[in-house]
Amino acid sequence: MTPTITYLEAIVIGIVQGVSEMFPVSSLGHSVLVPALVGGSWARDLSMTGDQSPYLALLVAMHVATALALVVYFWRDWVRLIGALITSVGRRRVRTSDERLAWLLVLATLPVGLVGLLLEHALRGALGRPVPAAVFLTVNGVVLVAVERIHRHQALAARTAVTERRSGSRSDQPLPRTDRHATGDAHTPQAGTEAVDTCTQDKVLVRAGEVSSVRDGDLETARAADQRLSELSVREAVVIGSAQCLALLPGFSRSGVTIAAGLLGGLRREDAARYAFLLATPVILAAGLLKIPELFTPAHAPVLGPALVGSVVAGLCAYVSVRFLSAYFRTRTLTPFALYCVVAGVGSLLFLTMTA
Repeated sequence: MTPTITYLEAIVIGIVQGVSEMFPVSSLGHSVLVPALVGGSWARDLSMTGDQSPYLALLVAMHVATALALVVYFWRDWVRLIGALITSVGRRRVRTSDERLAWLLVLATLPVGLVGLLLEHALRGALGRPVPAAVFLTVNGVVLVAVERIHRHQALAARTAVTERRSGSRSDQPLPRTDRHATGDAHTPQAGTEAVDTCTQDKVLVRAGEVSSVRDGDLETARAADQRLSELSVREAVVIGSAQCLALLPGFSRSGVTIAAGLLGGLRREDAARYAFLLATPVILAAGLLKIPELFTPAHAPVLGPALVGSVVAGLCAYVSVRFLSAYFRTRTLTPFALYCVVAGVGSLLFLTMTA
């Protein structure tokens, strides 16, 4: 019997894809695990491993929809950054922070693009099964917990250094470079301008001795974040971008590992999340557009209707999710998502083992 996909299956997977692509819980891992846990016709219809699987075509369409949701949410930023990139190419030099950030995004996207082209098919065939997905989802959670603990220690050390320097007890000692963006760009002459802890800052931006309360989505907030991101070195930007390669393994979250890499590199949580979402946009969009012709082959004609409905659902869920997370990471941590991944991964592994 040839597998097909119902509208109900497409809607449910659209919700799963739209939410889990933005949240640090692995969309690929959930795309593999949900059908296996439901079982029955879902496990047959929504198979990841077949070359001609209609499920793969459905996921391609949903990936394009989630990428478009990111483009819509960040459209002002992309207009500004693409314009800066074009200007930089025309001038053959990098002069502004927007131009520098645009080039950092280009360079940081190259590793995952190359690795994806070379290894995605092999990894999907070898690991696109429920048990590996459950294992990697658990590991993803453990990694996020570990990174949060390291980041907390880094932030504490940086704040202690700021306090000691301001009190004069260690005025001859430079501030630590770790978590530099969470301590007011301590590596620059503006180090005396205190920045509050990212988990308690209540959306207050401190730069150059001025405090500005801003609302979610304000252009001022976005530009200030991009200014800080533009101060990354090329090596730091590429290393953080390269973390996306782990997302080729079902169970590892693209946004999760990128945010984690950003935290280890000293970024604020909201800056790390913003960088992760900006990096994900061209990667997801390019991968989807590259494979979208597969959806229009005669073999996949019966899937077009469910794919369209599921993609609309995925896009809407992705937009709501990125809007929520952009605000969430200003005051919250990765820990709840990490714990979810561990519980869901271990629980899925036990269930799959007992029902095998």
